[in-house]
Amino acid sequence: MTRPKTTRTSTASRAAHLQWFGWTDIGRVRKNNEDAFLGLRFDAHDVHRLGRIGEASLTAHDYTFAVCDGMGGAKAGEYASEIAVEKITTLLPRASQNGRRRADDRFAGVLEELYAQVHRALVYLGRSYDECQGMQTTMSLCWFTPERMYFGHVGDTRIYHLQAATGEFRQLTADDTYVGWLFRNGQLTDYEARTHPRRNVLQKAMGGENQFVNPQVGSAMFERGDIFLLCSDGLSEGLFEHRILEVLRVRQPGFNPAQTLVEAAVKGDGRDNTTALVVRVA
Repeated sequence: MTRPKTTRTSTASRAAHLQWFGWTDIGRVRKNNEDAFLGLRFDAHDVHRLGRIGEASLTAHDYTFAVCDGMGGAKAGEYASEIAVEKITTLLPRASQNGRRRADDRFAGVLEELYAQVHRALVYLGRSYDECQGMQTTMSLCWFTPERMYFGHVGDTRIYHLQAATGEFRQLTADDTYVGWLFRNGQLTDYEARTHPRRNVLQKAMGGENQFVNPQVGSAMFERGDIFLLCSDGLSEGLFEHRILEVLRVRQPGFNPAQTLVEAAVKGDGRDNTTALVVRVA
């Protein structure tokens, strides 16, 4: 298991609100959308699927947001991402039955088990049905509690964090690709990584012929004004980070940053399905 260092800013207020915005697009090439995204409010007694746009207090419930990018023949990729979403809806509320106050390692254990169960379900279906053979999915997930945000990640979907206090904008997750490894180790420039012919070849995903899944898990403190972005690789390939940052900083009534990001990425590239979830600490 990969455990990155915790990102620390300042302790979040218990009265903090979350605002979220989601959007997805099939793109200009693909025939079906294998991306899926989820917003979920839950506690030990109740679970509720969220709409693509909303706002709510962190006082009484936990919130989870996730983006998945499925892969496989026919509609197997589409099924894979939806199965991952359904597993989140089922498993995370169960974890709340043990109480809201838990240590970091408790959250890490819950996320590791979640990823393992999604992986096992996809492997089983892939081996049992011809139409599901080879089905795989990536998944990046943010779990918001009043104290901090916990995240899990497998694949090349991404989670970014824009800190209001410092203006720092950084990627919390590490792409599970060889090209991503080369970039992180300074052997490729940003442009070289974005144009490399093997940039979309995954080293890790859930399902398929992979025997085990080793998710990246971590956590981040947050404060009012912080923004988190979850996105599929269609967005990160269609837009440079400076353009993403420009959109996230826009504050206008009725403005949907996720929709603006997705539409700009599809216009600039559009070869893949494109999905974005923007979560703002209001």
